[in-house]
Amino acid sequence: MSDETKQTDSNVDFGILNSLLGYRLRRAQMNFFSKFSEVCSDLGISPGLFAVIAIVDRNPGLTQTAVAQALGNDRSAMVAAVDKLEQMDIIERRPAKNDRRSYALFMTESGKEFFSTLSDRVMEHEKAMAQRLKNDKEVDWLLDILDTLAKD
Repeated sequence: MSDETKQTDSNVDFGILNSLLGYRLRRAQMNFFSKFSEVCSDLGISPGLFAVIAIVDRNPGLTQTAVAQALGNDRSAMVAAVDKLEQMDIIERRPAKNDRRSYALFMTESGKEFFSTLSDRVMEHEKAMAQRLKNDKEVDWLLDILDTLAKD
C-alpha cells in the first residue's frame, strides 16, 4: 500500500468493514499483491501470471482450459496470459494429443530457468510476509484456514 493510503486509513472509521472476513481478506490480498509487484514487476510477472507458470511447471501438457479451471480463472483471460507468457518464451503451446481443437501448455527450457529465479524471489517475498506472524505453527494454521475458506 502507498504511504498516502496508509495515512488515509488511520483517519478513516471502517465501521462494519472491519468485521467482515471478506473485506479483511481482500485487504491482506491487496497488500501481498502490492509487495509481489515490487519484487517481480521488473520481470513483467504479476501474481496471476506466476500462478499460470507454477501450474504449467508442475503439470506439463494441461490444456489452457484445464489451467484456467485449476486457478478459477475465466477461460478468455487465459488466452491473453498464455499469449504474454509465450511471447516471453516462458511457456509454449502445442496441439493437445486428445483434442486437436485445444492446446497443451509446456515450459520452454528458458522458461524453466526463468521460473527457478522467479520462484526464489517469490519465496523470499513470502518469507518476509510470513515473518509478520508469530511462528511456523501460525503460518500453517493460516494456510489451513485459507484452504477451508477457499472450498465451495
